[in-house]
Amino acid sequence: MDAKASNSRHSTEDRIGVLEELLNERYSVRAFLPKEVDRATIEHVLTTAQRTASWCNSQPWQVIIASGEAKERFRQLIYKEASSGLGDDYDFTPPREYVGVYLERRRESGFQLYNTLGIARGDKAAYAKQALENYNFFGAPHVAIIHTNEPLGIYGAIDCGAYVSNFMLAAQALGLGTIPQAALARHSGLIRSHFKLSDDRRVVCGISFGYADAAHKVNSYRTSRASVADTVTFVET
Repeated sequence: MDAKASNSRHSTEDRIGVLEELLNERYSVRAFLPKEVDRATIEHVLTTAQRTASWCNSQPWQVIIASGEAKERFRQLIYKEASSGLGDDYDFTPPREYVGVYLERRRESGFQLYNTLGIARGDKAAYAKQALENYNFFGAPHVAIIHTNEPLGIYGAIDCGAYVSNFMLAAQALGLGTIPQAALARHSGLIRSHFKLSDDRRVVCGISFGYADAAHKVNSYRTSRASVADTVTFVET
């Protein structure tokens, strides 16, 4: 391969190096600074993420960005429903259960969070309290709601997943922190009603974003990743 990537001012090594850096840096931020992100930066993230590949180029994602007073009204509404035990109306069926290595990875991630915050293992009341922070958007000044078109089914949701990943990488490149939140999709009915979405829209997830509070202890740990050997099978003969 030529040292210069096609139609690029940068070498292949530089290009993959930047991508690796962004992927290694990015983590789910659970404490944000109150500082708002300016509109030009948000639009830069959105313009970059819009290049996401999709099934038949359908580009099924639609995005709501709530900020300022609008975010606060939404936060109060969804927090009230979540804290009262209502909701639980996902548009897409959540995992039925985690088993084997998937359960191990989930537990490892959860215990990292709880240990960092000093929450004792088995303290279900503290677990629940921390889970409710999803509905405070972890203090983020902005929250994005990602939704898709119902007739596109699961493939529309898959395309939205790719969009979410690119949104987060673009945000990381611009100095922002993010956290993707399936928890918000647990209240799809409320979201559709509050934002006046049509009945054929299906909520995939939310993304809270802003500037990470690097000094907060909850942002001090990083989750592990499985090796290629654990996740890939090469078939050559």
